[in-house]
Amino acid sequence: MKKVKQFFNIIEEEKWLNKQLQMGYYCSNISRLGVYTFKNTSEDYVIRLDYQNYMPVEKFEEYKTIYEDFGWKHIKGSRFGSIQYWQKLADGNEDIFSDRESNIYYYKRLMNYSLSLTVMFLVVSFITYKDSSLYATKRLWDMEGSLFWKAFLFETPFVIIKLLPLIMCVFSGISYLKAYRQYFMLKEN
Repeated sequence: MKKVKQFFNIIEEEKWLNKQLQMGYYCSNISRLGVYTFKNTSEDYVIRLDYQNYMPVEKFEEYKTIYEDFGWKHIKGSRFGSIQYWQKLADGNEDIFSDRESNIYYYKRLMNYSLSLTVMFLVVSFITYKDSSLYATKRLWDMEGSLFWKAFLFETPFVIIKLLPLIMCVFSGISYLKAYRQYFMLKEN
């Protein structure tokens, strides 16, 4: 079974994936475009997500080996600074961050990841909106009647596409704030 879904927050993505696994599925593949491939299983699985910055080959192999020694299977992720997907049979020991310090460091990495996405989308937004209005038709607002509505409705999908970087900036900014809140709560306790 394949499902297509996009996420801006890896915590929400992890929750959704675990919900799918609780329905009797095993995650066999995840594509870059948000296509999740599941297979039926009679066993209970759990999945955890981790964000890692760039790592040299040796360090990445060591990172994977540590998790594999504890029964985790690496589904997706690369050494070039990306989300790592780990899955294993549910055995009661499903946390990948066993102590408070590693949890704090995890949320700090999430904050950096979300902030970098926010800044990137903000820059793209400034480039997109510089020296242009959202609607390209000159004198659109001077038109009347059905001519106005035809021009307005024709251009609105293009306006929405133009607004996508700004919308993505808002979503990644919200993701940053959620990670910051978790980071701050862990740091205070």
